[in-house]
Amino acid sequence: MKKNVIKGLGTALLLSGLLVGCSSNSSGGDGGGKVVVDVFNIKVETKDQLEAMIEKYESENENVDINLTTVGGGQDAASALQAKFSSNEEPAIFLLGGLSDAEKYQKYLLDVSDMESAKTAIDGTLQGSTIDGTPYGIPLNIEGFGWMINKEIFTSAGVDPASIASYDDFVKAVETIDSKKEELGLEAVFGFSGKEDWVTSQFSNHFTAPEFDNDLNVAYESTELTYKYGDRMKEYTDLINQYNVQPILSLDYSTSVEELFINDKVAIIHQGNWIVPSLDSIDPTFSQEKLGILPLYVSGDDEGFISAGPSWFWGINKEKDEEVVETSKDFIDWMYTSDYGKQQIVEEFKYIPAHDGYDIESITDPVSKEVYQMLLDEKARVWAHNQHPNGFGSTAFFPEYQKYLNGDISWDEFTATTSSKFTEMR
Repeated sequence: MKKNVIKGLGTALLLSGLLVGCSSNSSGGDGGGKVVVDVFNIKVETKDQLEAMIEKYESENENVDINLTTVGGGQDAASALQAKFSSNEEPAIFLLGGLSDAEKYQKYLLDVSDMESAKTAIDGTLQGSTIDGTPYGIPLNIEGFGWMINKEIFTSAGVDPASIASYDDFVKAVETIDSKKEELGLEAVFGFSGKEDWVTSQFSNHFTAPEFDNDLNVAYESTELTYKYGDRMKEYTDLINQYNVQPILSLDYSTSVEELFINDKVAIIHQGNWIVPSLDSIDPTFSQEKLGILPLYVSGDDEGFISAGPSWFWGINKEKDEEVVETSKDFIDWMYTSDYGKQQIVEEFKYIPAHDGYDIESITDPVSKEVYQMLLDEKARVWAHNQHPNGFGSTAFFPEYQKYLNGDISWDEFTATTSSKFTEMR
């Protein structure tokens, strides 16, 4: 898959596939003669940008009302989406986290293969929403995550981030920064959000992706989680916990990113390039001058990888009225294939595009460019954790991982319990 993604990215993207307003003449629905489309979004970081995109689309399609619901950033988005379906308030458009979500909502999901935004998706980027050869989602973007660092703090501590080329180098960097914590004005080296299940789940990806051969289908079909790289995961976990803001279990996303990291109070957090819009909204210079990304060394001491690839997919609810389905398709196509949409995706959303027809040079923040380059250099692993059994990350892995962080259970107990639950939930 990755080679196909890279090949597609490298074509530099010439196909535009402009599509504007093809269903705007439809009428009916619930909005006083207007077509009403309910969108369920979990990307809180780009909520404002999506609202602006919707406003623009509505201005060009006056018979359409798009209602946006955004749940995330510390809220249980998966449960909130499930509640929508359980209460017969199913959205017309909603985000899928991967193959498990595609399977869970498959009976509602439209085959998107005839959509322009599917045809222009970069080779391989539909794999995370494809079941038995049918794609059920349009890739939101390409996102990468790993250690997000404040390069200025590293430099002030006498540590060159570019010199970190192994796990031991990373440990020494952490110890060096910690030794100068007071003069640097830090609360701690790490600001790891132990309160967020999605942060811990993403952290686990660095260790499960190589166990599943860095292949989404292998991860999705696996009935076992053996923690092949559990020893390194334990080393990283213990390092984080020793040098983190405490209590680690109380540290949420907002405090970690929007208070501690942006204000130079911690040097390292575990996040991805999706935090750039949030950082820019507080201090536009931070992402340009201070933000960097470092890989994790898992399967080898001197070979580091971040995780990167299509993270989320827009699914369309085929059970809605035909005019709602057609308008939903039109909106998503417009979002990714119109000139305006492409400009917004790169410049305002700060996304790394997962579609052809974009000018990659227009990516403005250095970390997104770095993520893109690491993907090209095959220094990135797939989002395997999104293929774990439904609910595993939040209901099985997260509580047990928290128990370990809190010293309530041993590492052997953590791995034994979560391995058993992985098989049971599959």
